[in-house]
Amino acid sequence: MAGENQTHVTEFMLLGFSHGQPFLFVLFLAIYLATLLGNSAILALVSLDPHLHSPMYFFLSHLSCLDICYSSVTVPKILTNTLRPQATISYHGCLAQMFFLMGCAGAECALLAVMAYDCYAAICQPLHYAHAMSWSVCVAAAASCWLWGMLDSAIHTLLASRLSFCGAAQLQHIFCDVPPLLRAACSNTHPSEVALHAASIFVGLSPFLLVAISYLRILATVLGMPVATSRQKAFSTCSAHLLVVTLYFATANLNYNRPSSGYSPATDTLVSTLYCIITPMLNPLIYSLRNREVRGALWKAVWGRGMLASPGSNA
Repeated sequence: MAGENQTHVTEFMLLGFSHGQPFLFVLFLAIYLATLLGNSAILALVSLDPHLHSPMYFFLSHLSCLDICYSSVTVPKILTNTLRPQATISYHGCLAQMFFLMGCAGAECALLAVMAYDCYAAICQPLHYAHAMSWSVCVAAAASCWLWGMLDSAIHTLLASRLSFCGAAQLQHIFCDVPPLLRAACSNTHPSEVALHAASIFVGLSPFLLVAISYLRILATVLGMPVATSRQKAFSTCSAHLLVVTLYFATANLNYNRPSSGYSPATDTLVSTLYCIITPMLNPLIYSLRNREVRGALWKAVWGRGMLASPGSNA
């Protein structure tokens, strides 16, 4: 990054929120611990309870793993910076943080689409479900989601590493992400902007459309069921996933598809916090409250198997 008015950046100053505030440290620490506890509980339940050894919960365990990664990429550094007079992150630390953050984002978009297809296959094609969602298919689908996210992230990180910065390298953000880096750069950002728009279509919009199509087919199938109890059971099967999808894609859209004028610093911090910090904490809570099998497995794990009959279908 050489040039007449360009400087070699060794670290960035993060100006996303006020620092040196113990209250923020306690708040983010509580959120982080809740995220780790909730998602670790989902991972343990899916691993230990035979009733949860199905494709739906296999993908849920990957979602929990992604949510733990999401928080662990950003929150520990935020916790450190809340207690410092000036929040900073090293240049290479910034690129690493952005790589893993974007990788988790891309993988989660793809995973939510796969989970929607799993719901579609279970409700709309029950006779073919065992073949369509065999374990080999599930493992391949989960691995593809992770690889897809890492590939997308590698492209963004490579392009970001070629950006140049002038003067004091300051990011109006609470962690490193593509949009604040592009705003701070003084070199040509067009390749990164093109890549970001392409990712919005292929990594964000395409999975969202697959989710929407799957749920439209599910809705048509459920409304055609003659028995009300069957309709209720079918709706409840995927209600938790639908809530997670809505929450995730809504916050992701706010974070990456910003208005041309941008957000105010306070709004920017709020949107980023909702997207990368709050959503991973809420996902296990949504699944535990909306899913009878998860509630039953959790109850048995806490109180023992003798106090609860085998959990039935979702409710």
